[in-house]
Amino acid sequence: MRRHWAHRLAWLPALLLLTGAAPPPAAFDLVALGVNGGVEEPTSAYHITARGASSGVMCDVGTLAGGMDQARRRGRYPRAASREAVMASISAYLVTHAHLDHVAGLVLASPNDTKKDILALPAVNQALADHYFNWTTWPNMGDRGASPRLGQYHYRDLEPGGPPTPMAGTGMSVTAYRLSHGGATSTAFLLESPSGALLCLGDTGPDAVEGSKNLNELWRAVAPLVRQGRLRGILIEASYPDPVPDARLYGHLTPSWLDKELQVLRRLVGDDARMKALPILVTHIKPSQGSPSSREAIGRQLKDLGFFHYILLEQGRDYAL
Repeated sequence: MRRHWAHRLAWLPALLLLTGAAPPPAAFDLVALGVNGGVEEPTSAYHITARGASSGVMCDVGTLAGGMDQARRRGRYPRAASREAVMASISAYLVTHAHLDHVAGLVLASPNDTKKDILALPAVNQALADHYFNWTTWPNMGDRGASPRLGQYHYRDLEPGGPPTPMAGTGMSVTAYRLSHGGATSTAFLLESPSGALLCLGDTGPDAVEGSKNLNELWRAVAPLVRQGRLRGILIEASYPDPVPDARLYGHLTPSWLDKELQVLRRLVGDDARMKALPILVTHIKPSQGSPSSREAIGRQLKDLGFFHYILLEQGRDYAL
């Protein structure tokens, strides 16, 4: 697999300052199959594999087959690996919420997929069974809901903040945390392996606007992992460039709100060197037709905010974390 060291080593100077030694080996490989928010492909989809594991998982599946083809063209999967072989190497889908831009790839690819688990909060799994795999929108590929149940996908309900759930063959466990997304149920997934942890957030608004404490509770849960150097990265959204009135966020973050939320985590961690070394992997940018583009504007605004190490994920690229 071709390596893109500029992306992989961007965080090296901060970590060297922290430890005075070489950074630890990567614990996870992430391939960004889809990075956009909203209706334009390629929408949110992240293929995550623990180093040394035989299979991995998807965090959201807004795009799947097309994202894999793009990644294969860019050399992120072995050249001899077919789309079917890559799909077979995924053992589970982690679905943060049931909005179409996070599940369309799962639904469309399902007739040619292999058996897999779908891990999500109960309300999210129920929405998939009721509104997608229901024989009206699409054949029921799951093991609950409308008959006949084809059983290709096995729903596994996760308890918010519950004990870590092992995922067979992946070398990882997952813990789900509830997020607030403009009235919809959304989720953050904490993936843990013996070598580290990775946090993948679905769509979320800021606590102050959503009237919730969900992000604060999530930051409290992961702050010890940052202090210990175990958390290898945070995937989190910045949907719109500033300025956006709070009433028009619709359960999303802008660069300024993202920075405010991460400052809460920074205070809880109490170790600026650790926080500066932590990759913040920015997701779910909603495309725009103007100039500068949303992506360009968000990248500039995050850079101007200054403290955190932001990386805007790109479709088809792989990242060692």
